[in-house]
Amino acid sequence: MSKAQRTKSDGNMSAREKIREQQAAARAQEKRKKLVTYTTAAVVAVAAVGLGAWYSISSSKSEQAGADLAPITLQPDGSAVMAKAGVTQPVVDIYEDFQCPVCKELERVSGSTFKNLAAEGKAKVVFHPITIFSREPTKGNSVRAAAAARCVADGKQWMAFHDLIYKNQPAETVEGFKTDQLVEWGKEAGVTSPDFESCVTSQKHAPAVLTDSSKIMSAQSIEGTPTVKLNGTSIGEAAFSPQQLRDAVTKAAK
Repeated sequence: MSKAQRTKSDGNMSAREKIREQQAAARAQEKRKKLVTYTTAAVVAVAAVGLGAWYSISSSKSEQAGADLAPITLQPDGSAVMAKAGVTQPVVDIYEDFQCPVCKELERVSGSTFKNLAAEGKAKVVFHPITIFSREPTKGNSVRAAAAARCVADGKQWMAFHDLIYKNQPAETVEGFKTDQLVEWGKEAGVTSPDFESCVTSQKHAPAVLTDSSKIMSAQSIEGTPTVKLNGTSIGEAAFSPQQLRDAVTKAAK
């Protein structure tokens, strides 16, 4: 092979080698790009999950109840209106059954928020204890508790009794909320109504509880408890998130 031929062949080999080197470098660069992309995606995913978890926890965290309650006015139908003077809007209606386990959970999670919103003058909050159950022993339990609540004449005492009823809620499969228990919880709540004990033991308001419950459920299209309405519209699961509940009320007030 002549020198000229060798030079030409060597030149061709050099060119092929350069091409191979460039291709290898391109593949390496592509791998680095993919690695960066996957790593970034993983970091973003982890951050998103972390942010979602943080938001879920923070939005469902119960508020600390304020020291004072807004004035509470008791109504003939057994409802209790909690609002500062002059506050008429927005209106938060809570339809609850003392025997309802989910109502107890609502009270545990968002009870303080309902009270705080009223105390801050940001809403008129109305509690509607009703009986939604139709079978025993839950129906009887519910009626006895709601009837006993109607025996309380003072608003603040009513709220203290209301909270104690939920605290002592029996299982749905047993007879509970017995009249002697309700009388004792009334004393614990500081109820001072002179006829409270006789009113509870005689179940004076039991017929009215059933009648008013039927009327309220029909008029408000209540299919289950708890049902929380903001200016007449159900807010669904937001009622169980103190932050979402507060945000919804704040928005409605604008």
